[in-house]
Order: sequence, then C-alpha cells, then structure tokens
Amino acid sequence: MLTHDAALRWIARWDRQQEGYLPDREERFTALIDAVEAAGRPDPLVIDLGCGPGSLSARLLERLPEARVISVDADPLLLGLGRAAYPHLTFVSLDLRTPGWTESLGLDGPADAAVSTTALHWISGPDLRKMYAELATVLRPGGLLLNGDHLETDDTTPAVARLERAVHDREARRAFAGGRPEDWRQWWEAVAADPAFAELHTARTTAGADHHGSESSLLSEHVEALRDAGFAETGTLWQRGHNRLLCAVRD
Repeated sequence: MLTHDAALRWIARWDRQQEGYLPDREERFTALIDAVEAAGRPDPLVIDLGCGPGSLSARLLERLPEARVISVDADPLLLGLGRAAYPHLTFVSLDLRTPGWTESLGLDGPADAAVSTTALHWISGPDLRKMYAELATVLRPGGLLLNGDHLETDDTTPAVARLERAVHDREARRAFAGGRPEDWRQWWEAVAADPAFAELHTARTTAGADHHGSESSLLSEHVEALRDAGFAETGTLWQRGHNRLLCAVRD
C-alpha cells in the first residue's frame, strides 16, 4: 500500500529528476503562479492539464490557498501517487485527446485559468487543436492558458532556435557539474520495482499510458491552434533558452 509519506518521497524524487531536464523548473513554476495571481482573483478556478503527480497544483494552492484547482491526467500511476500525497487536491482521470473531456470536470462555472507544465507536447497536432478548442469553451472571457514547456522555433527562426537550445544546454551543464540526478527512465524503472506500486503499475500498463515521443514541440503549432480556438492574444511571459512560458488570453 502506498502511504502518504512514501508518496511525498517519491514526488520529491520525481521533482529532482524533472529538474535534471529543467534546472530552472521552480523559477518557471513561480512565473506561472505569478501570472495566475496577477489575473486578479484571490480564489481562481484553475484546471491543471496533464498534472502528473500534482507538483504544479500543490504549489498553486500553497501560494493561493483560496483557489480551486482541478488536476487532470490520464496516467493511473501518477494520479495514484498524487492522491496519496495530496489528499486536499482534486484529481480527475481524463484523456485530453478524447472529445467531451471537459464534461467530466464537474465545473459549476467558467474557469479562470488553465495551466500546464512539460505535458502538452505529448499531444499530436490535430488532437492539440481539438483540445484547445474544447478548453476555450470552459474558460471565461479574459481567462488564461499558461503552458510551460520546451517549445521550439526551428520552423520560423532556425538560427535562434539553435542558440536557444545552446543556452539551455550550457545552463544545465553548469547546474549539474557535479553529476546529474536520475533521469526519467530510471525513475520509472525504480517505481516499477517498488511493490507498493504493483496495482497502480498494472493499471498504467492496462491503460496504455506510456508516452511514445514528442508530437507537438513547435511554438508556432501551439500559437496557431490557440488562435484558431478563440484566444485573442498569445505571448511568452518567461523564457530561458527554448524553455518558455506561453500565455494565451481567451477572447
């Protein structure tokens, strides 16, 4: 059985392996939550898209304790980990690629913001367009989409794109000069070996929740999909190399 304390330890380990790819991960979290806070409501309704074990959702509620956060993911193991660690959060098992996913959120009004970090690039271009279009139907006018991810510009500014990756790589080498933490695959292998996750690991395998590669990593693809979905403005609020926080404002 996965205990609360064990779940917290595993999420701390998850955070460390994520920082191996994103040495400025906490800074990006801070910028994202700053934007939610600056939108003006002390009690915003926020949807966390592809929440994983709840790292962003938990930080949002620490900063904005009056907020209501609905944390959405399709991975049974990560959801189980988050539920054990953060019983005060609302986790919902949904595949964002399935039309009608918003109907299962239990919303009693329009959301003020939708947030995501290092998740939406796993959705293919056509599914991304449909997901953003459906998201727009449950955001209030002026509501925000805040997406922190590695978003590339090779299709529009290839020379700048190479420099962005170089800046990120150099920062990572400085941050981990003494050795990198375990990587994504090593974390999953360790989880699979822990008997406490046996039931959740079986559920994950049955659900086919494994990622199979990045599908929509171009910034332009996200911007075009958001504009077509009815978001009036898009822009980068924070950036470090090709790691950026994309913001879109609902029309």
